[in-house]
Formats: sequence, structure tokens, C-alpha cells
Amino acid sequence: MKILALDTSTEYCSLALWLEGETLSREVLAGQKHTELLLPMLQEMLAESGLALTQLDGFAFGAGPGSFTGVRIACGIVQGLAFATDLPVIGISTLEAMAQRIGASHVMTALDARMGEIYYAAYIQAADDWSIVQAPILCLPQHIPQPPGEGCWVGCGSGFDQYHELLSQLYSNSLCRIELGCYPHAQEIALLAAPKLMKGLGIAAEEAAPVYIRNKVALKESER
Repeated sequence: MKILALDTSTEYCSLALWLEGETLSREVLAGQKHTELLLPMLQEMLAESGLALTQLDGFAFGAGPGSFTGVRIACGIVQGLAFATDLPVIGISTLEAMAQRIGASHVMTALDARMGEIYYAAYIQAADDWSIVQAPILCLPQHIPQPPGEGCWVGCGSGFDQYHELLSQLYSNSLCRIELGCYPHAQEIALLAAPKLMKGLGIAAEEAAPVYIRNKVALKESER
């Protein structure tokens, strides 16, 4: 199976080709230039692999949560590619992708959601899949739910970067360590998408949708 995955949910832009278990990936710190950079990166990657879009078996994207504009870009581009090739699509949680990236068995993931809040989820690895202990939520960093059990939890993501001292203190009994500088990447999105697409869980292009969680992008003047 050959899968193209992409993620634009943060300031990073990443692409990955999953080729029968091997991955070819690209990433760049894009800031707000994801749209400008993504398609040239895609063309370069396909040229390097010697593949055409029609030779792929499906597409995957970081569905969110994350930047409102970013997750819309990823979803829109994947929809366009899937429409053109009549191939299935699957959206992967950006928070689960970070858990996959860390490689620990118990992972608390958090992305900085701005406005003093974070997107948070917790996962436990079971065989080749992830069990959701806490589904993705939007909350204040001091209100992260305590993870169950006595496992050694690893924290990662820009939420832990931004609120490192606060979360280290509040969850000192749960966290073994915090991995700084972790962000969602297309390589992990491809790895998570592959078994799902193999099982026929992909959806039609028109059904693909971002996962926002929050319903607004900025505080009103009265809320600041």
C-alpha cells in the first residue's frame, strides 16, 4: 500500500509517503506559508519516489486540533487530490500523531490553543494501536484531567512547551518527563493511517472534515 500524508496544523508543514512500510518524508518551518510550500514539496517528493498520484492507494491528513487555517489547508488539499484520483481519505488526530512520535507507552499530548488554553488528550499504546484514555478536549492548562493509574506518563507538544513549569508542578506525580519541541508530523500520520486504510476505513473526499474542538479563533475585546 502507498499512502500520501500531510500535516499543516502548526507552524510546521510536513509531507510523508508511506511505501509498503517504508516512509519518505519532508518538513519545513512554514510559518504562514503552508499553501505556497506544500504543492512544490509534494511534486519533489513524488519525483524522488518515481510515483504518480494515480499510483497511490489513499491519502491521510492531520485533521486537528490545531490552527484553524492550517487544518483547513490540509483537509482542502487532500480533498482535491482525492477527488482527482478517486482515492479514499482518512483524517488522523494531531494529538494521537504526537503520541506516536514520542514512542512511549503512556503519553499526554497538548497543543497550545492560544487564548490561555490547550488542546489535550491522553493515550496508552496497546500492541500496534493507541487506546484513548482522554479524548481530545479544550481546557485551561491547570485543568488537565489527571491520567488514570500509576503508569509513567510522558508529556509532549507545544502546550507542554508553553506551560512547562505549571504542568510540571501540577502533574509531578503523573509525569515521568516532558519531551519539549514535539509537534505533529506527516510521518506519524501516515503510520497511523496505513492500517486503517488497509481495513477499508477510508472515506470519500467529500466526507473529509477538520476537527476544530474550539468554535472561535480570537477573544473578544471584552474577554481580554
